[in-house]
Amino acid sequence: MKLPLFTIRTAVAAIVALWLVPSVVQAVPSFARQMNLQCSACHTEYPILNDFGRQFKLSGYTLSTGKNTIPPISAMMSPSFTATQEGQPGGAAPGFKDNNNTAVTQASIFYAGRLFGDLAGEDPNALANKFGVFLQATYDGIGKSWAWDNAEIRYADSGTIGGKDALFGFYVNNNPTFQDPWNTLPAWGYPFTGSALAPTPAAATLIDGGVSQQVAGFGAYTMIDDTLYLDLGAYRTFGTRFQKYVGVDPSGETEITNLAPYWRVAAQKSVGKGTLELGTFGMASNTFPGSDHSAGTDHIYDFGLDSQYQITLGQHAITTMLSYIYEHQNLNASQSLGNSLNRSNNMGNLKATIDYLYDSTYGGAIQYFVIDGNRDSLLYSGSSKGSPLSDGLILQANYMPFNKGGGPDFWPKSSVKFSLQYVIYNRFDGSRYNYDGSGRNAQDNNTLYLEAWVLF
Repeated sequence: MKLPLFTIRTAVAAIVALWLVPSVVQAVPSFARQMNLQCSACHTEYPILNDFGRQFKLSGYTLSTGKNTIPPISAMMSPSFTATQEGQPGGAAPGFKDNNNTAVTQASIFYAGRLFGDLAGEDPNALANKFGVFLQATYDGIGKSWAWDNAEIRYADSGTIGGKDALFGFYVNNNPTFQDPWNTLPAWGYPFTGSALAPTPAAATLIDGGVSQQVAGFGAYTMIDDTLYLDLGAYRTFGTRFQKYVGVDPSGETEITNLAPYWRVAAQKSVGKGTLELGTFGMASNTFPGSDHSAGTDHIYDFGLDSQYQITLGQHAITTMLSYIYEHQNLNASQSLGNSLNRSNNMGNLKATIDYLYDSTYGGAIQYFVIDGNRDSLLYSGSSKGSPLSDGLILQANYMPFNKGGGPDFWPKSSVKFSLQYVIYNRFDGSRYNYDGSGRNAQDNNTLYLEAWVLF
């Protein structure tokens, strides 16, 4: 059986090498108003968290001056322009042209911060101040529909474990990896935004957005001595009636049955003038393919490795992020249903990113990505070679004029991020040329994406 392009051994070597180098949208204005701080206090290029931002998240979004009089409500909208190297016959989406499309990609409303606001004032020991929330409802400007988005409720407290200071908490959320304080895992990983009017590779691991907003999860976490982070949780797919109620279309989804265990172990330490993190994460799921219960279940096992190094030198902030996800798919049910040629497949997904920010205002990022695995002409029917192989580069320039302060007096801490992103495909769905059998090439999907990320 052919193994993925990048093996676990390769990923381990790369991440260990980074570890040995010498020494959200999380960024919602309601958090900044709650703390009476600018966005740059918690973020470099948002939503990338810095040390204080990670502390704020681990504390369950509850840190506060206790003096904010505005409810923990925020909003966001993202007007955008998308152009692909070649147009898409039939239109990029229903109601859109084959190329050069403008749209309001999404608009969101957030309730984010202390669950009960500042009812208990500044006292951090008050029970009401130990519950935090991140709730997001989003209008999809491409699909023209509302749905719930990322959602999480936490309880957080502090104490000691083995004589070491510890932060600990419990969470309920609807997106595996959403709770993580680093920007290497899928929920908050780069690219933070992208066009919904451009082709994207068909293959993806289940943990990388495959069940977002479709599942209910719960778990517990702790950060010991600001060094060791542990998280253990479990997820299961919501019923179809509930998903429809919150605006999610459950048709054809991968349904997790029973409870899928999720785990996360990470360590961080000061290296030179920066902070280095090394970790592992994963999830093991029994699934009904396409929500079809007639042929039993598949078993999907995701195992990830990640590392992040973040350093600030004067006006310069640099964050490097590396992640690798290995997925083993036991496809007994899919094969019986005629959805897969192979009884089992492997897949590997590597992302390596460097993000730079100058003066909390001007930034840029570059990412190399690759996903590869076994060929399967039924599972990857859109590929002329039956292959999931895609790789390329994502280049991005950012301008954040209000990151250090700004916004109207009546609604302080508002912000905006202007982004110019260009995605370059080397291979797409298995090939450089004629990847879909109709003559379309990988580079035809190269995408220019301009976006304004307005938060208030």
